[in-house]
Amino acid sequence: MLKLTERLGPIARSQAGDTLTLPYELRIRGRFKATSDAGHELGLFLDRGPVLRDGEGLRGENGEVVRVRAAIEPVVTARIGSGLPLARLAYHLGNRHVQLALGEDEQGGYVRFPPDHVLEELAVLLGATLHHHEAPFDPESGAYQQLAGHSHGHSHDHGHSHDQDHHHAEHTHSHEH
Repeated sequence: MLKLTERLGPIARSQAGDTLTLPYELRIRGRFKATSDAGHELGLFLDRGPVLRDGEGLRGENGEVVRVRAAIEPVVTARIGSGLPLARLAYHLGNRHVQLALGEDEQGGYVRFPPDHVLEELAVLLGATLHHHEAPFDPESGAYQQLAGHSHGHSHDHGHSHDQDHHHAEHTHSHEH
């Protein structure tokens, strides 16, 4: 079994001797066993945290390089007008703390996510048209992970308590994360 221990970042297809096609749910894990596309047994022993990206290279203990590929899997692509409607859709879906892929093609901009009836209902309420299909799911990595050489945590400490007793009968507050 080839032990893959080093992340190389994006690499060209020609730089790898083999490929490893994985669904998103496995690309978020750092340690597991898998079979390469050529049928070789692999063990991934990587740092936890960063998602394995489509096109990322992994180096084995013996120097061999394997290129990660995002698997084709069920997704929902939500489309809406460009500009503010698209920004609003991305904002409200992202505010649900789920992974989203943002993209643009010949039909315009879109937001893509795994099938989820709650997200789908929200997208329709915001005016989006949904397309259920199969495609690679490679969501946005997040702003902090894109800043090279910087490591930032993420917390939900907003500097105030979520215990809000307003004594107002006409409205309520929900702080569900």
